[in-house]
Amino acid sequence: MPHVLVVDDDPTVSDVVRRYLEQDGCRVRLVSDGDSALAAVAAEQPDLVVLDLMMPGLDGLEVCRRLRGGLPDLPVIMLTALGEEADRVIGLEVGADDYVTKPFSPRELVLRIRSVLRRAAPPTEQTVLRDGDLVADTSRRVAELAGHRLALTVREFDLLAFLIRHPGRAWSRADLLAKVWGWQFGDQSTVTVHVRRLREKIEADPAAPRRLLTAWGVGYRYELTP
Repeated sequence: MPHVLVVDDDPTVSDVVRRYLEQDGCRVRLVSDGDSALAAVAAEQPDLVVLDLMMPGLDGLEVCRRLRGGLPDLPVIMLTALGEEADRVIGLEVGADDYVTKPFSPRELVLRIRSVLRRAAPPTEQTVLRDGDLVADTSRRVAELAGHRLALTVREFDLLAFLIRHPGRAWSRADLLAKVWGWQFGDQSTVTVHVRRLREKIEADPAAPRRLLTAWGVGYRYELTP
């Protein structure tokens, strides 16, 4: 039974989300502010956090930043206002794995949660992907560079593992949304943000990448190091 923490200061939204998640077999804890969210994560170690962007006091962005500082692989889905693309991009920049815009379909949110939890779960058989001193262990969902563990989010790890499995091939942003996120439609800036964040963690010089390259006119491709 997955444990989901829902953080939203709107009790109507929280209650609807809780009912749909419980019907889907989740155990749900509701909190209404950022400080309570951080305390609940520390005390209960949820499997996933649904986090509203706009809250009084400690907002969702700051909560996400603090979570990423200590728990980089805890899945976070951000709730954002409809049409606020800049807010969605910022949410991805601070480490959200996914986002859903308000007003939203509760059923869509449940499907997004299922997708993120499924990708966060380790596979039944061990697969270790290697590119020189970069190693991604998909059974433990751990990536290391030169022996040092990388602080990757769920989506960042998924993106890295997918690209290492398919070196040399150019993928469009739409391709990556479909293959890594499982979205047939969506904001392609999601891919752009995750590529930028991943480069910052695996490249010696993110401005001149040697692994995760831009395929001009197409999207991105991954080149194994010699």
